[in-house]
Amino acid sequence: MKKIVILGSTGSIGRNALSAVKKLGPGYQVLGLAANSNLEGLLAQARRFHPRYVSVFDYTASVRVKGLLPRGVKLLDAGVEGLSEMASLKDADIVLNAVTGAVGFAPLVAAIRASKHIALANKEPMVMAGPALMKEAARWQAKLIPVDSEPSAIFQCLAGVKDGNYNAAVSKIFLTASGGPFYARKSGLSNVTVKEALNHPRWNMGPKITVDSATLMNKGLEAIEISSLFAVPLDKIQVLIHPQSVMHSGVEFCDGSVLAQLSWPDMRLPIQYALTWPERRCSLVPPLDFFKLSRLDFAKPDFKKFPCLELAFHAAKKGGGYPAVLNAANETAVEKFLKGMVRFTDIAEIVGKTLSLHHENKPDAITLAEAVEIDGWARQKAADIAANIKRGKKCLHP
Repeated sequence: MKKIVILGSTGSIGRNALSAVKKLGPGYQVLGLAANSNLEGLLAQARRFHPRYVSVFDYTASVRVKGLLPRGVKLLDAGVEGLSEMASLKDADIVLNAVTGAVGFAPLVAAIRASKHIALANKEPMVMAGPALMKEAARWQAKLIPVDSEPSAIFQCLAGVKDGNYNAAVSKIFLTASGGPFYARKSGLSNVTVKEALNHPRWNMGPKITVDSATLMNKGLEAIEISSLFAVPLDKIQVLIHPQSVMHSGVEFCDGSVLAQLSWPDMRLPIQYALTWPERRCSLVPPLDFFKLSRLDFAKPDFKKFPCLELAFHAAKKGGGYPAVLNAANETAVEKFLKGMVRFTDIAEIVGKTLSLHHENKPDAITLAEAVEIDGWARQKAADIAANIKRGKKCLHP
């Protein structure tokens, strides 16, 4: 019996994970569920899956849920403390970290230090301090299995590499991107509305990651994550625009062979694989029908049109705390955009200006504590920059 904890259970990843758990049958049991503030969704999940533990991140919502939970369900603390306690439960075999943003940093550290099998859908902590987190994982013998479709595809393609020496075996990693809703758009992006940015052509995701996909920042964040997960230098990672989202990524090995993972764009497949690894089980995803595929297109990314991608690679090459600054500034800018406080094109401006304010002569990997400190500094700087932009421009509202 595998006991599973899901952080972010009411989000799209969490809901798909519960669907996969139901399909997997009696060998998998939901031990704990954590949500932000969606009490209706969380209570429905608790009644259906009968977890032993529940946590609500939002303090007000956590107070409201008391007395509403089914009998036998224990309510843990609110906030990061509750998430971290949930992530390190002694009885948990698998922890799915599907929260959004840097808020998942402390729970990830807690799960690593509890030596858990971690299904990781929360890339932002890996962007903040990937090398330090991988060092912790090795120390505590925790296993990180990527959940996002592209890192999962790369993980699957690398499965046969002896002793995990990926850098020696790999000559190139092809990281695919759908291009989001604006890649083929001819006109400028300055007047993009929130509604347009959230209309992703292929994937149904949360607001933050959907906007990241629209700016292509998501591919930059994934490139940084992948570089740390597999100890492969950034210059071996090539982003490919692939609008059909059928090839989820691929690896070119030193002998010239290329392995790629293909399937219909459905997150239930990589989620389930992260839960069942190293085994494979039948899933709810229909098999790929090659006779129904009319074409598979690939193109180079347009760095000029999507400057967030270039900023991500710039921060990654600078190293040290620059990726943590990038992540914090982007989270802040995206939040402001979703609230209608800045324009879509202001996201890159806010990130770029925040990066320019960070001065560091330490290209080496930063510590976990330094990552948290830099994150807080960058958020404040990005918020100040966004406020100045708002005073200088008329912004669109959702």
